[in-house]
Amino acid sequence: MRVRGRAARAAALAGAALLTAGVLAGCDSPAPPQPASPETASARPGSPPSSSSAPQKLSWKRCEAPEGGRAPGPAWRCATVDVPLDYARPDGDSIGIALIRKQATAKSRRIGSMLFNFGGPGGSGVDILPRAAGSYRKLNTRYDLVGFDPRGVAGSSGVRCRTDEEQEKAYREIDMTPETAAEETAFVEDGADFGAGCERRSGKVLPHVGTTNAARDMDVIRRTLGDRKLSYFGISYGTELGGTYAHLFPKNVGRVVLDAVVDPTADTVGHARNQATGFQRALENYLEDRGQDPEAGTQRIAALLRRIDADPLPTSSGRRLNETLAVTGIVTPLYSKSSWPSLTDALDEAENSGTGDGLLRLADSYNGRDESGHYDTQSHSQRAISCADTKDRPTAADARALLPEFRKLSPVFGPFLAWDTAGWCARWPVAGEHDTPEASAPGAAPMLVIGTTGDPATPYEGAQKMADELGEGVGIMVTNKGEGHGSYGESTCVTSLVDGYFLDGKIPADGRTCG
Repeated sequence: MRVRGRAARAAALAGAALLTAGVLAGCDSPAPPQPASPETASARPGSPPSSSSAPQKLSWKRCEAPEGGRAPGPAWRCATVDVPLDYARPDGDSIGIALIRKQATAKSRRIGSMLFNFGGPGGSGVDILPRAAGSYRKLNTRYDLVGFDPRGVAGSSGVRCRTDEEQEKAYREIDMTPETAAEETAFVEDGADFGAGCERRSGKVLPHVGTTNAARDMDVIRRTLGDRKLSYFGISYGTELGGTYAHLFPKNVGRVVLDAVVDPTADTVGHARNQATGFQRALENYLEDRGQDPEAGTQRIAALLRRIDADPLPTSSGRRLNETLAVTGIVTPLYSKSSWPSLTDALDEAENSGTGDGLLRLADSYNGRDESGHYDTQSHSQRAISCADTKDRPTAADARALLPEFRKLSPVFGPFLAWDTAGWCARWPVAGEHDTPEASAPGAAPMLVIGTTGDPATPYEGAQKMADELGEGVGIMVTNKGEGHGSYGESTCVTSLVDGYFLDGKIPADGRTCG
């Protein structure tokens, strides 16, 4: 379980009040063909445009339904833009990047295109944007809303690593907080097996799915859409992608908002430490909101997890709720305060009825599992992109050494996050690019950087670090005093500031506070 990335799904859906359920929002516009499915999309011979060549002409067509979903309404159109598989060989093989667009409704006042990334890494913008678009209706008056699947995701040569059966077996059998030598060996071997599966099924694209290449793709998309500057809304991991773009193309930055910000100064252990702090803070805020003592409530939940680890809970489906799935079920509702009641119900069931249906439903939602047992591939893409980005490869011994500190940070989440540092990229077949991403962007236009004080997945402190990294006059810090992962559409104040910035160019004072 990696809680950093699945932020993507939660962030995108939280913005549209859709934490654990998707709602389709239909509309109207002209159209691109839905790109090849993840099974068939792959690198292909060709000569994609270099940064100096003329932009491609897109063929916008009616969108087909994404895997496991429904086709968006008639206002949406889809297309594919070709980009180099390897930017070091721009005339070599290319891959297609899937796009979706809904044109501005007030065409006479149109400003341009607004590109979105809802996080992950691994979130499909082609899938998410139509479902979240109701939250961006005001921005859609003057901007074409544009979503894309980053390379390695869904319709853009999506990475696949395991079958549904292999995924189910891992969730059922692998202890994510190993306590014996046998459990530890199985844990590390499972991580290595996952990477081997990615290489076997997606080896040609695997070395090229990192964030730096995705940012380069964004600039090809900008040019192809005919925009002189990039207007961009990044959430969760989308903020890391936005910071990377600003560093690579500072002169091409237009109006950019980064919401629920990833700390650009944190390495693998630093991200895990940040999240142990953030999720524990959110859990304590949840317990206090329920009139419970945060420390006593934390210890009660930790004791419940120990009991589940020793004896998994039965469910009506016949599957059993183990400790890993239980922790995932607890994580899920903490992304949005509106989902806290579902956590109360699920914990009450587990503690008082001795069954795990509620927590299992929440875990399945987080893990992308539907009722038929089919898993989406966001976790595959998320892992491939993360491991392509970071050079860090902590060992099991490194994770064991972190346990005392992480248990102190969070008795509930700390052990999982400490072990996750070692299991995530264990013996990964592709070398990582950097220790931490570069986000300095001297000369870029002012960018709004929004941090929420109760954000569990990308804790508030990371937003200030991003603003500092972007540089003076570039990173404009906005503090949202509240709960949840992402603030646009949740905070009236933040929403008003962002709308004024995107629509009228109003730049708030650096250090502005909402709430």
